[in-house]
Formats: sequence, C-alpha cells, structure tokens
Amino acid sequence: MNGVVRRIRCDGAALLFGVLIFLLLAAGPTAHAAGFTYIGLLIAIVILGMALSAVGVVWRTQAQRDREQELLFIGHDFERAIASYYRAGRQFPQEIDDLLEDKRGPEPAHHLRRFYSDPMTRAQDWNIIRVGALGITGIASSSKDAPIKKEGFNKDEDAFKDAASYGDWQFVYTPHIRQRRGGAAPRAAD
Repeated sequence: MNGVVRRIRCDGAALLFGVLIFLLLAAGPTAHAAGFTYIGLLIAIVILGMALSAVGVVWRTQAQRDREQELLFIGHDFERAIASYYRAGRQFPQEIDDLLEDKRGPEPAHHLRRFYSDPMTRAQDWNIIRVGALGITGIASSSKDAPIKKEGFNKDEDAFKDAASYGDWQFVYTPHIRQRRGGAAPRAAD
C-alpha cells in the first residue's frame, strides 16, 4: 500500500510538472509566461531536491554498511593477533603495542601489522577487554551507535545478532583448554 501511495505521489508530481510545461509552451512569450517559467523552475528544483535527499540517505546507509564490514575485518584481525601472541608464549599481551612488536623472543615478532582506527568512530579509541591480570583478551568498538546488520553473521559472531550498539560486537580470543590424561592440570591447546 505504501509503495502505491508513493507511486501516486510521484506520478501526481510528474503530471503537475507536465501540465505546467504544457501551459508554458502554450502561453507563448508573454509576461505571464515568465511567471509560469519561474514556477516551473521552482517545482523542478523541489523535485530534484527530493531525489537528491533520497540518494543521500541511501549513500549514508551504504557507507555505514561498509564501515560495519571493516569493523568485522579489523576486529577479527585483532582477535587473530591476540591468538598468535598467546600461542607464542602462553600469555596475553599487556598492551596493544605488544601485538605490534613482541619482544619476548630472540627476534621481535609482529602479530599485528598496525594499530587500526575504529572504523565506526574513526579514532584509535577501542574498548580494550581485559580479564583480570591476564592481559588483553579482546577489543570492541567504542561506538554507541546501533548496528544496521542484525543477521547473516558467521558462527563465531552469533552474539552480534542481539547487539544494541557496535560496542557489543566484542572480538575476544578464548584459548581452548584440554585435559591431560590421568587427571593432570589442564593445559592450553592453542
């Protein structure tokens, strides 16, 4: 029903515009024609403005969707870097700089190529997720905006479906713990 109403409104505006053009052409070059030309031009500008505003909304929505995809990529890159750091020494990084240059071994390792900016805020203002004194286990956006994407996530992103804000999209590395045989103390599998 709403689409029908919009179509009628658009067709009505086009009909009005067509009638005005017809009147302008039929009137000839008189003093009244100049007034009709002005009115016709104003109507054309209004219609063009409405079309441009609709394009602006679509463009803004698409730009936000692109930033969401970038957030997912960067978040998983941070998660992979934390996992790589953990596997290299069985401990979590204490600072983000530890991911950029890991000096625990004889040669520095680079688990993360660069410190990305949060695509939603366009700043390096990530919420750092720590578990007690263990260190950094993940990151999340500091944006409080509501996400557009609500479904179509990967299996490891199921928690993102019910997110109220981008800050709820938390990229956390959790090492898999496996039990040794004979009841010995657990050891990290990753």
